[in-house]
Amino acid sequence: MKKPILVVMAAGMGSRYGGLKQIDPVGSHGQLIIDYSIFDARRAGFETVVFIIKREIEADFKAAIGDRLSNIMDVRYAYQQLEDLPAGYTVPEGRTKPWGTSHAVYAARDVIDAPFAVINADDYYGPEAFREIYGYLSTHADDGQYRYAMVGYLLQNTVTEHGTVARGVCVENADGTLASVTERTKIGTYAGGIHFTEDDGATWTDLAPNSVVSMNLWGFTPSFVDEVGARFPAFLDNVMKTNPLKGEYFLPSVVSALIAEGKATVQVLKSHDKWYGVTYKEDKPVVVAAIAEKTAAGLYPDNLWEV
Repeated sequence: MKKPILVVMAAGMGSRYGGLKQIDPVGSHGQLIIDYSIFDARRAGFETVVFIIKREIEADFKAAIGDRLSNIMDVRYAYQQLEDLPAGYTVPEGRTKPWGTSHAVYAARDVIDAPFAVINADDYYGPEAFREIYGYLSTHADDGQYRYAMVGYLLQNTVTEHGTVARGVCVENADGTLASVTERTKIGTYAGGIHFTEDDGATWTDLAPNSVVSMNLWGFTPSFVDEVGARFPAFLDNVMKTNPLKGEYFLPSVVSALIAEGKATVQVLKSHDKWYGVTYKEDKPVVVAAIAEKTAAGLYPDNLWEV
């Protein structure tokens, strides 16, 4: 079995955040959130990282992180571009929005050659998550079914007070595998708890604070790349008719379909670490303070890559 690799989705331009948040420092020596994820992943055992970026940010991204980390990890790149579609399909006129997280994996199809974990570039996951997912990927292979995994977090530990967030809300089976995951793209807090809307705020539905949610930390075998590619045309056929400018090809939708078809199981691993992220500019001081506290407590060296 090949050693697991880490795949980092970093193609988003941070439209809600108001800048290229992937390269906005949060550590005392200019470290980025992804520095801490790479540090945690490296000490968990990962030695190869694939960065999925847009070609438009390539120079900035490499200067800010990729070139520096090439001394620590085997660094590969994939490019998520709107026009990277199956033969016979073209980008709808007026479409500027990326095609989503499954399309990000599709974009990396030529550089994923081993079991892999997928993360977002702008989320802090904590060291436990990387230990769990690396351990699973190192010991499980496809047999009669695809054997995948995800790291789940408590919803209450993954929200921000400064706006809505997107989360995959999970339902588990009795054996700890994933029964279903539903992408909720607008989850927010209010005085009475946490709720979501699917109609731009006209109506809201409550969610339990202890709901298990996906933060896009998945563990897959290479079979998932094949499934994403095989299912992409059907997604496009539907979205071109229903929502050509904004429809997205989400990882949870492919995972849920594979579970429903009996082709895959997804073990739900748990992290007790609190998630941090910079979805909005107002989130940054919270992240900076949390990193400083963890560094002071000895979880991270003050200067990550000079130890």
